Amino acid sequence: MKMTRSWWLLVIVSLGVMIPFAAPYLTFDAANSRVNIAPGSVQYPLLVTHILLAAAALLTGFTQFIPRIRTERPQLHRLLGRIYVGSVLISALLALPLVGYMDDFAKATGFAALALIWLFTTYKGYRAAVRRDFGAHRRWMIRSFGITLVAVSGRLLVPILLLTYALLHGFSLPEGREGMVEDVLNVNIWAGLIANLMIVEWAVLKPKEQKA
Repeated sequence: MKMTRSWWLLVIVSLGVMIPFAAPYLTFDAANSRVNIAPGSVQYPLLVTHILLAAAALLTGFTQFIPRIRTERPQLHRLLGRIYVGSVLISALLALPLVGYMDDFAKATGFAALALIWLFTTYKGYRAAVRRDFGAHRRWMIRSFGITLVAVSGRLLVPILLLTYALLHGFSLPEGREGMVEDVLNVNIWAGLIANLMIVEWAVLKPKEQKA
């Protein structure tokens, strides 16, 4: 698979979205957290570890689709693949207890669904590789990486969701600007998850199946 301009654009946009988001957590100071932290709890260390491992999954995931690494350096491909799988499994498992700290039901269920689908698709991809079913391995890892990219798409969709909110309310803000932003941030995970699943299944995998 040739690395197209759109692929490199995806890499640049993803890094442009995730670096500013993750940067405050590199200080390891709970005061810089973007979410409210429960005092005296394990929430902050769980959150930081989850975010850093998700970032590792994003970076190593991109490398898995570079043909020169996959074909010319298979050992490096497998090593980076193991790092990706390990990062996803631990990050997704850490996401589950974090759900308990979320007050909004839509946000909590979206975060839980994202973590469970992330675990499932990555496990299926790993098991396919162990069985040396590389066709299934590739399809499931594309699905897994599509879920990894929800961290990016969920944030990119925020302006569209804000516009949708305004349209649905006749461009009035019944709960004020802060209420609008809060409502949007409570559903952007669901929006990113649905959008990425649709893109992967119908825009990425289906055309490949038709060619086969």
